[in-house]
Amino acid sequence: MSDTSMSQDAAQDPRSAGYAERYRAAMIPVFGTPQRVLVRGQGAKVWDDQGREYLDLLAGIAVNALGHAHPSLVAAMTKQAETLAHVSNFFATGPQIELAEKLLRLAQAPEGSGVFFANSGTEANEAAFKIARRTGRPRILALENSFHGRTMGALALTSKEAYRAPFAPLPGGVEWVPAGDVQALRSALADGDVAAVFAEPIQGEAGVLPLDPAYLLALRELTREHGALLILDEVQTGIGRTGRWFAHQAVPGVVPDVMTLAKGLGGGFPIGAAITFGPETTELLHAGQHGTTFGGNPLAAATSLAVLGTIEEEGLLAHVQATGEELAAAVLALGDPRVLGVRGAGLLRGIQLSEPVAPLVVRAALEAGFIINATGPYTLRLAPPLNIETEQLATFVAALPALLDAAVQAAAHEEEN
Repeated sequence: MSDTSMSQDAAQDPRSAGYAERYRAAMIPVFGTPQRVLVRGQGAKVWDDQGREYLDLLAGIAVNALGHAHPSLVAAMTKQAETLAHVSNFFATGPQIELAEKLLRLAQAPEGSGVFFANSGTEANEAAFKIARRTGRPRILALENSFHGRTMGALALTSKEAYRAPFAPLPGGVEWVPAGDVQALRSALADGDVAAVFAEPIQGEAGVLPLDPAYLLALRELTREHGALLILDEVQTGIGRTGRWFAHQAVPGVVPDVMTLAKGLGGGFPIGAAITFGPETTELLHAGQHGTTFGGNPLAAATSLAVLGTIEEEGLLAHVQATGEELAAAVLALGDPRVLGVRGAGLLRGIQLSEPVAPLVVRAALEAGFIINATGPYTLRLAPPLNIETEQLATFVAALPALLDAAVQAAAHEEEN
């Protein structure tokens, strides 16, 4: 069946009638009004309930590493679901153990390292938070502009006051230091009572802001010097997103004590992980001190193994590096004065605008058949599937000047009214 006929079938499906209204009536409105109701995906494309086609340049916010309905994921899910989907963590399963071993190899973790499986990035960061607490030291540092999740512990690490204030009091002992300021970091660590420093190699929700390699190295050296853990949140940057398995691997000498993962790890299936590096960190949590019902279930683990295996088999790390550089160069080559720069690495990119119209660009892009998002008034974020084709990205680059025109015009219209 062709894409056209399948999209027409989706539009005519009576079950899709009134989805938007039904959403408003049935859901707690924490996500606001949905932009569209999506019913099907294939590769880097998705279709809505009206049969309209979109190029997905966000991939579920860096989640759908292999795009939509990739054959290897479908096969892995189907095979495992027919065998064993869930057993609880009173028991072990082959996929769970194999995935842990695979992640430790990819992370180049030393002997005595370990993996805790969760269901999301925020849960992985909760586990890391508890590991930090087990050191017995009272203070935890995070970086300004950080985002680590929305559960109470992960939220306590997130710097944005607007996210935290409605839920105070949050777990205490967390302080923030300016990202990139080595002297501020050194001063904050000086008393020797810091348990851990949390950091994202690229601050995704803040606008795709990469940490300078020298600062990332200073984080490692200063935390080691003062006996604090370095906890790297690679929820958004891990699993090939930047063209390396994990973003910190671009900086020689940077090896964390704990690394958290999720998003691309399951390729769309919910799974997260906290990886400890070395026995001293692994042994901080003892039996009964943490747990989860669904974490590392065989269905999630088998799907993740398929994601990792496909990235290797299809040579996607090299593809992501090359394609990401081509994308950034093509955007800059437009010579549009409204584009000030392109940040990020691989296929996690932030396009910096000269005017505060990013949300309006997102709206115009959706109307034109592109899914992107804005991390603020001046920044567009792109995080497409790792296997997206250069030609597909080129269609967005070619459309960008017109999208900017539409956004500027819409902004002027809003001002007039």
